[in-house]
Amino acid sequence: MNETLAEKIQHELPKIRTKQIVETLKLFDEGDTVPFIARYRKERTSNLDEVQIRDIEAAAHRIETLDKRKEDVLKLIAEQGKLSDQLAAQINATTVLQQVEDLYLPYKQKRRTKATIAKERGLSPVADAALQFQANLAQLVRQAVNPDKELPDDQAVLAGVHEILAEMFGDRADFRHWIRRNTNRYGTIVTKLKRGGQALDEAGVYQQYYDFSESIQSIPSFRILAINRGEKEGVLSVKIDVNEAPIIWHLKANTVGSHTGLAAEVIEKAVLDAYARFIGPAIEREIRKELSEVAYQHAIDIFGKNLYHLLMQAPMKGKVVMGFDPAYRTGCKLAVVDQNGKYLAKTVIYPHKPASKAKRKAAKGAFIDFINQNHVEMIAIGNGTASRESEQFVADAIKEIKSPIYYVIVNEAGASVYSASQTAREEFPDFNVEQRSAVSIARRIQDPLAELVKIDPQAIGVGQYQHDVPQKQLGEKLDQVVETAVNQVGVNLNTASPDLLIHISGLTKSTANNIVNYRNQSGQFMDRSALKKVPRLGPKAFEQSVGFLRIIDGTNPLDNTDIHPESYSAAKQLLAQVGLSLDDLGKEITAKKLAQVNLEQTANSLAIGQETLRDIIKGLRTPGRDLRDEMPAPLLRQDVLTMADLKAGMKLQGVVRNVVDFGVFVDIGVKQDGLVHISKMSDHFIKDPSKIASVGDIVTVWIDSVDAERHRIQLTMVAPKDK
Repeated sequence: MNETLAEKIQHELPKIRTKQIVETLKLFDEGDTVPFIARYRKERTSNLDEVQIRDIEAAAHRIETLDKRKEDVLKLIAEQGKLSDQLAAQINATTVLQQVEDLYLPYKQKRRTKATIAKERGLSPVADAALQFQANLAQLVRQAVNPDKELPDDQAVLAGVHEILAEMFGDRADFRHWIRRNTNRYGTIVTKLKRGGQALDEAGVYQQYYDFSESIQSIPSFRILAINRGEKEGVLSVKIDVNEAPIIWHLKANTVGSHTGLAAEVIEKAVLDAYARFIGPAIEREIRKELSEVAYQHAIDIFGKNLYHLLMQAPMKGKVVMGFDPAYRTGCKLAVVDQNGKYLAKTVIYPHKPASKAKRKAAKGAFIDFINQNHVEMIAIGNGTASRESEQFVADAIKEIKSPIYYVIVNEAGASVYSASQTAREEFPDFNVEQRSAVSIARRIQDPLAELVKIDPQAIGVGQYQHDVPQKQLGEKLDQVVETAVNQVGVNLNTASPDLLIHISGLTKSTANNIVNYRNQSGQFMDRSALKKVPRLGPKAFEQSVGFLRIIDGTNPLDNTDIHPESYSAAKQLLAQVGLSLDDLGKEITAKKLAQVNLEQTANSLAIGQETLRDIIKGLRTPGRDLRDEMPAPLLRQDVLTMADLKAGMKLQGVVRNVVDFGVFVDIGVKQDGLVHISKMSDHFIKDPSKIASVGDIVTVWIDSVDAERHRIQLTMVAPKDK
């Protein structure tokens, strides 16, 4: 069924075998989701991961789109009675959509052009004679003179012939293909400051592009996006420069050749005009569009990687946390949540100007009392307006508290979006926006994933040029990232919100809400099989979702693992074979005995695949495992630095806040994040900063330089050499 499509996909993805692609396509046809296939159908796909499965899905979509366009083009040309066997073969052989469009161009219905008018005036035979280099062309031109058809003289006839030939040459697929390849290979992006552009660029954001050029082959994606934005804002003019001499030679060699005379002169002028008017501008538009699309995809991929690492940050479990939402005029909103994220108390303090001196003085005492009253163990400070002043306030205040208290700077991007959302209003109907934000900031340190899924991922600023890329494409990618993160971690079926459940494999908004409603009405789920009682959650949704839903302290210990119920029988048989029971899950003896299992023999005896057996063993050894526990823990602080404290060569620890093409931004505990340029990330050349660091990583850095006036901190991850 999918053999032909699978073979085409294999050409695009040569590292994946055709058999793996065929099986993956079958699983898609069966209604299986990417997370389910990656986790529970490893034998069928020969252990493909989520990235490879999504690559197959994307390639299938591209190929099906291409095949559909080929089918439409063949039909449209055939309807004109102009589809030859050779043309059909050319179209069917194409592997790129642009090539299909090039071949279709001569047959595409156009608006009424000068060439169309010339043909209506009967000049096609004269144009054909020119193409055949007929010696009597001048005579044919004179014979075509016809004042009634607005052809009063030879020049009018030649002008009409010129338009017919220019349009014909402009439509030639072979010319477009050769020129596109040549321009791509040797062309240069050139930008200039537009007249009046500097007034629109007061901060000098685009200064480096006022007189700039770089080859199409080498220009990085982030520069393309910066140039596009500068052009859109009216600051820059942009064009593609290419040496036209080889192009002109190619066009003349393939039209005029060694011919001379009137026909050669007419053809040469027409083909050069075709390049200047039709081919050149079209190729420039196509190349710039292609460069932009590649840059968009690159930026979207960066955003996706950063979002994934942000979602997968290690949770701060078992701590009473205060969320601290900083502000100046309206005061700092404080909210405390218990170890499970349940709201306990809130208040407002005014530690910063323009509050009165009396209010500022009272703020510290009120803050300390609030901490003691609620037994706060950790403070999460949002990194927005007044963040660093608030950090200084907190650092000073906690020195007066006997019990050890630490604080963490939390990326609050999107907190305001959540606070004004329907979800937040339903959860805290009597809170104002800032108070909801304080609760969200506290919960972000306790369980970043559970809190961040409540926010549109596009509102979480961990990318570059995210507002310049196609928002639909960005949204689709980020939804995939959230789906991957949620399913890799799994969720507690008895505490998960609808916002979290909706991202679980196989569930929809409706079934996610139905699960919560059922839980509220019938009490906690005690075993996974009870999920079948949820309204409108059918057998397929149960199959796809149940393995990612955990039940802690339920009737079946296997329900707190990522072992799928379809493998429960095999899991129990395995335990019996090694002399263990369900009560032994997670014990040291279980790990020891399972480590001695012969995978091949045991898999055969249980009639399951070895990959499934490996996953069963992992689940039995580590019930309740949270993948995020392996991620870097948040960086805890008790004191604060200022830019004045920073000296070249100083060694610090910081948290990676953003990863971009040209390096990473690191929070080192001062007001401004520092930049580690890509050239300072390693002692050897690296092309991709994400290979070295990810959002949320705790990294060791050294101060390279500090520019206090411009509020810029340059960092290095390469240890300075001892002098």
